Amino acid sequence: MQGDATELAAAIRHGNLSAAEALQISLEAAARHEPLGAIAYLDGAVGFAAAQACDRERQSAPERFSARPFAGVPTLAKDLGGPFRGLPVTAGSRLFERKGGGADSDLALRFREAGFCLFGLTTSPEFGLSLASEPAIGPVCRNPLDSARTAGGSSGGAAAAVAAGVVAIAHATDAGSSIRVPAACCGLVGMKPTRGAIPGGPSFGNHLAGIASELAVCRSVRDTALIFSSLSGNARGPVPDSPPIDFTNGRLRIGLLTDTGPTHPTDGDRLAAVTEAARALEADGHVIVPLAWADLEWSVAASSRAFADIVSVNLAALIEAAVLEESRAEPLTQAFAMRGRALSAARLWQTLKDAVLVSHAVWRLFDTVDCILMPMLAAAPLAMGSFPSDHGDIDLHLERMTAFAPLACLANVSGFPALTLPFGQDEHAMPLPVQLMMPMGHEPGLLTLAARLEAEGRWQHRFPVAGLPS
Repeated sequence: MQGDATELAAAIRHGNLSAAEALQISLEAAARHEPLGAIAYLDGAVGFAAAQACDRERQSAPERFSARPFAGVPTLAKDLGGPFRGLPVTAGSRLFERKGGGADSDLALRFREAGFCLFGLTTSPEFGLSLASEPAIGPVCRNPLDSARTAGGSSGGAAAAVAAGVVAIAHATDAGSSIRVPAACCGLVGMKPTRGAIPGGPSFGNHLAGIASELAVCRSVRDTALIFSSLSGNARGPVPDSPPIDFTNGRLRIGLLTDTGPTHPTDGDRLAAVTEAARALEADGHVIVPLAWADLEWSVAASSRAFADIVSVNLAALIEAAVLEESRAEPLTQAFAMRGRALSAARLWQTLKDAVLVSHAVWRLFDTVDCILMPMLAAAPLAMGSFPSDHGDIDLHLERMTAFAPLACLANVSGFPALTLPFGQDEHAMPLPVQLMMPMGHEPGLLTLAARLEAEGRWQHRFPVAGLPS
């Protein structure tokens, strides 16, 4: 493993380098990797102010410094999501000016309390509407593993920056697999937490009717576990754990889904990775329970419909509330907003009812299995330009995204936690991701299984983390 945020934090804590030095090295890496288009906005002064404050605390209050799990670690926020003070978010759109930045969200405050030093914003497609990160306003984000391919979306800039080693970890959001798809494209770990586990306030709560979550893209499972424990819970402390899944007898029931339906089949390499992951877990004594496409077909289709309706209505409401000049938006964004305004109250009500039924259906599936193991992507990361936004054909756009990630929206609409990690590489040296999903509140179990698969060592990062030995 070519380093992670936990290792970088340890190096800073032990005095191998200062927070300011780590920040400087990240800025230099950002300059080297600028052609990737991963960073939409950079402010070194903001980053150095945070890093220097961190270094001062290390001298004056070493115990408090050491209590911060990511003290001095440089990172980037996404250009979409809850605001970070000093970093003006535009959501990848001409409709917002790059100025101000507003007050910290609750989540931003937790990032700072954990010790992170933020110095910029990563590229996102306009309003997060794509599984590629190629906004018309630029920059266009490329995959560091193959610059001809997409880094995914909508947290593509975050994933590209982390995979390239510019930063060891980066803030990301997920309303329709926007953490997990970029992580899968770039060979990273990406987890969408249980609905409500991560704060969304004060003004970002229940965003997109609850389908959106925020966390990070990471280079290791241990980073994912540490940042989740650092950021989750309410103001009084962590949310009480759900009843733990019993790992002592080594016999979890792993539901194995290798069929993503006749319309959107998954390629052989990615199905083989899922099957190999199942074999690894079975070798530990877990019981593999085959699942059929029919077990999830309605829930997957209803989730995709719910995503489209909720995003459309939300975008229409945002444009109206902020009195934005819609004609300046990309054609695809305008089409989504128009669709949202045309959606009837009766249709929206049915959509929200179906979303509840999706949650119920998946809960019932967890009566028979403890975890679902399934594909994350149906194919290798696609060529740049595969998700154009210069048109208004929403159905075509949604179809393209579903063909690439057939199970993308299920975890968002149901509210369950889901995690992707690489489990090998194909003949073109692109990652072979797998996806795990467990009941609400069972992130510890999810992370335990992911760590077991990670320990197989089937994927190695190509680029070292800036500030750590290569």
